[in-house]
This record gives sequence, C-alpha cells and structure tokens, in this order.
Amino acid sequence: MFLERMDGWQGAMNKRTRIITVANQKGGVGKTTTAINLATALAAIGEKVLIADLDPQGNASTGLGIDRQARLLSSYDVLTGRSTIADAAMETAVPGLSIIPSTLDLLGIEMEISEAPDRVLKLRRALREAEDSPYSYVLVDCPPSLNLLTLNAMAAADSVLVPLQCEFFALEGLSQLLETVEQIKGSINPSLTIQGIVLTMFDRRNNLANQVVEDVRAHMGDAVYETVIPRNVRVSEAPSYGKPAILYDLKCSGSQAYLQLASEVIRRERRLRAA
Repeated sequence: MFLERMDGWQGAMNKRTRIITVANQKGGVGKTTTAINLATALAAIGEKVLIADLDPQGNASTGLGIDRQARLLSSYDVLTGRSTIADAAMETAVPGLSIIPSTLDLLGIEMEISEAPDRVLKLRRALREAEDSPYSYVLVDCPPSLNLLTLNAMAAADSVLVPLQCEFFALEGLSQLLETVEQIKGSINPSLTIQGIVLTMFDRRNNLANQVVEDVRAHMGDAVYETVIPRNVRVSEAPSYGKPAILYDLKCSGSQAYLQLASEVIRRERRLRAA
C-alpha cells in the first residue's frame, strides 16, 4: 500500500534518542495505558522521555492531564510541517516526561498527505530535524489500526513494542502486525526490530488467561517480556484523573508491573545498542 522502497533516504537520527512505537491494530488491549505508564516509569528512573500521540482519540494526551483546549500545537501540526517537535512538545505533571498531544485534526491527515511521495516519512523527518533532542526515549502511541499514522510511527522507530491482551483472540491479528513490521523493515526502515510483546490485562484466576500466556510464549518465545501486566482497578481509574497509574497509585500491582516492564525494556535496549 504505502510501502514502496525509498532508496537513499536513511536519515541520521540522533543515536542518543531511541524511538519505540507502541502498536497493535486491535483496540482495547492496553496500548495507550502501556505507553503512558512505561514512559512514566522510564522518566521515574531518570530518563528524559517524549510521547508522540498519533491516535486521533488523544487518549494518551488526556491520560496525562493535557486539556483539549491547551493543545494549541499537536502531532497533526508536526506531521504536516506546521510545527517542530520542540514547539509542539508539552511538559506533563511527570518530571522528565513531555508529550506531543493529539487532536481530532488527525482524522483528516491521511487525505491531506496521502499523495505526498514522503507520506510515510513525515514523523521520521520531523524527528530527524530535532538534532539536539534532549530525549533519551520517544514513545509513539498509535491508533488501533494499521493505517498511515501507524506506518509513519514504524518508519520512524528503532523498535516496536506490542501490547497483547490475555484473551482468546490474543494471537489473532498479531501475524498481520508482524508482517507489516517486516514490510517496513524490507522497504524503508531496515533497522526496525520488535522490542517485545507485553501481555496485558492478565487475571491469574482465569484459566483461559493462563492458557493464553502459555500459548503466546510458546509461539513467540523470547520476544515476550517476562513481565505480565495484571488487570487492575487502580490502573483503569487513573486516566479519569488525568494521571498515569504510577502517579495515581505507585503501590498498586499494575504500577509495580510497569516499573518492572521499564527495567526489562532498558535491558533489551542495552543489548540492542551493543549488537
């Protein structure tokens, strides 16, 4: 679809900044919750982190307390070249964590840039221009579909992190997502890797959930993180207060799991950098 080869454009991204795209074309899997809590956990251990909210619903922005009226510049402006990363980024209540918020303007982005020859490279170019980026990590929160926004996120990323809900259809659609990653890798982003698959919304009392964990680990092996994110009321409540769960209730099981996940991500990133 939008995956034609664009030889000769690799870009010299600042190697100090690692870009992780959080993606799953299936909705309701904890994608945005994972993005904001992982970002918060990374910031909590001293990393400077930026979230790029590419979902027109803007849940990551809302979940970090960014009022819609305050979103004067957004990811739409970045993708259309109306704003730089530096100008669009907003500080959040979490020290060390900023966000490029989303607005409903993103709903029309495909129509606006679909004819552009660099339509899948808009985010990559914007990030490349931020040569003096202060961020050690950029996490890109994608919409729940494999559309032009998600392709932009993958074209810009070093790796993809996939949240997968512990339910019967967990593996359904995963193969399509992994195939898209391979297409992007083979055409416009040869360095793209799978950072990992994180199992979310796990209920240990549910036999089916335990079976899903076993099945996913059997199919995907080491790609699956050891950390499993439990189904947790406090994690579900946090967005309504405009806070990540880690800020809302640090001691709850969900927050502790995201801190563990951040440690795993850091360890994998170190291995990837050393490779």
